[in-house]
Amino acid sequence: MNKILKQTLECVIALTATLSLSFAVNAETPKNTFIMAKDISDIITLDPAEVFEFTGGEMIANIYDRLMMYEPEDLTTLVGGVAESWETSSDGKSITFSIRPEMTFHSGNTVTAEDVVFSLRRVVKLNKTPSFIITQFGWNADNVDELVVLDGDKAKITITEEFSPALVLNALSAGIASIVDKDEVMAHEVDGDMGYGWLKSNSAGSGAFSLQTWKANELVSLKANSSYRHGSPGVERVIVQHVAEPSAQRLLVEKGDIDLARNLTPDQVDGLSGNNDLKVQSDPKGALMYMAANAADPILGNPKVALALRYLVDYEGMTNSFLKGQYNIHQAAWPSGLWGAYNETPFSLDIGKAKTLLTEAGYPNGFEIRIDTLNASPFPEVAQSIQATLAQAGITASITTAEGKTLWPMYRARKHQLILARWSPDYTDPHSNLDAFARNPDNRPEAKLTGVLAWRNAWQKDEMNAMVDAARNEIDLDTREKLYHEIQSSLQMDSPYVIMFQQTEASVLRKDVNDYVSGSLFDLIFYRNINK
Repeated sequence: MNKILKQTLECVIALTATLSLSFAVNAETPKNTFIMAKDISDIITLDPAEVFEFTGGEMIANIYDRLMMYEPEDLTTLVGGVAESWETSSDGKSITFSIRPEMTFHSGNTVTAEDVVFSLRRVVKLNKTPSFIITQFGWNADNVDELVVLDGDKAKITITEEFSPALVLNALSAGIASIVDKDEVMAHEVDGDMGYGWLKSNSAGSGAFSLQTWKANELVSLKANSSYRHGSPGVERVIVQHVAEPSAQRLLVEKGDIDLARNLTPDQVDGLSGNNDLKVQSDPKGALMYMAANAADPILGNPKVALALRYLVDYEGMTNSFLKGQYNIHQAAWPSGLWGAYNETPFSLDIGKAKTLLTEAGYPNGFEIRIDTLNASPFPEVAQSIQATLAQAGITASITTAEGKTLWPMYRARKHQLILARWSPDYTDPHSNLDAFARNPDNRPEAKLTGVLAWRNAWQKDEMNAMVDAARNEIDLDTREKLYHEIQSSLQMDSPYVIMFQQTEASVLRKDVNDYVSGSLFDLIFYRNINK
């Protein structure tokens, strides 16, 4: 039995067991259940205080309501989630949130301001990778109890840094601001962990779905919340099945054993054009594919070497072949299509220019280097293309691939040389990306600013820190946008990053599946409106 067929049969068997149904060879999925095939190997945790991976972020977007939200009906307008309304103090330093009345968690407990305060404090005190999104407000374990407080039946936050209130509200739409059920979480506390051990694989939210099961590298099963504030979702259950091989996903969606295939290659999508039972949905994404060089490496820390790498990527060759329809060339740290985007593309494959820079850096004969990347397509293919063009300049690169649950902890521990990775904004303000790419306030290894890309790559520039702070604090939108363009331009020419592509996701659905919403960010993917 060939590998693809074997994996396909294993997936069907797993789905059968999960749903307690027997699918015929060409059976349709149950009307009340939405089944999706996706590579979910990057899930490390489903605790919203810790989730910082693409698939995990997608899951908690459907399990939890955040303090602030972008709703699937309008992904361009920031609205209240758990918050019904809010008031900002005259000095812009404090925001007081009124909570939606009669809103309940999956447990039946009422959502209160106390849950909001607990959730934000919990993020800060646990101090996991994405906590920087709100600790940047000046919050830490020692002061958060005084800065995030109850104000009668409202929740009040106070920021100590010079942030625009609009930026604060945008940051509070990130997954890190998901509101958890305090009573339910603390009922599972062990040794003062604030329910951390339990919430990694359970849920305590108020969103459209609750978590039934997560089995690593197997599936995620969600159950509809009939009491959701927007009404009961269009399907009763969602099954996200781990299928790593795109070819296996294609067979499953063609046979009708799944409703949606998420990771098909461009040629596979094109090959389904004549199938009237299927349709293709293309969604522009904010996800960037980039290569980063560890500046602590004695070779890669040389700015001329880092610049040479930008001329050793066949951008057009890849986007015109195996990345066609899946990625577009984009070379700046904030995605195209979002406010503040910088769309200049100054780099193309130029072996001669790269060799000149390497000679000036003291490496006329090249060097040996390791590239780490994900084992899921198209990352190995991109790495192989880069390996080939590096070789033309005398650089011998080996490639190591791994699942996300292995790759990301290694990257966050600064144990890479070159890494081929992906990044998506945490919220729709340029500060989300540029604070990570450009600003590193403490480059010491013991600082462990694991959510900051500049820190992960041991790269720090005081002038860049100052530029990011100035843009963050600027109130005038035109001036602020200009500052963000200057930061992105500077990063293109002097940084450890080779930013290459921006994703467009082509999803293949059965023709009877409607209203699957896939926004520009990984945590703006919603299932609650799906109907079949």
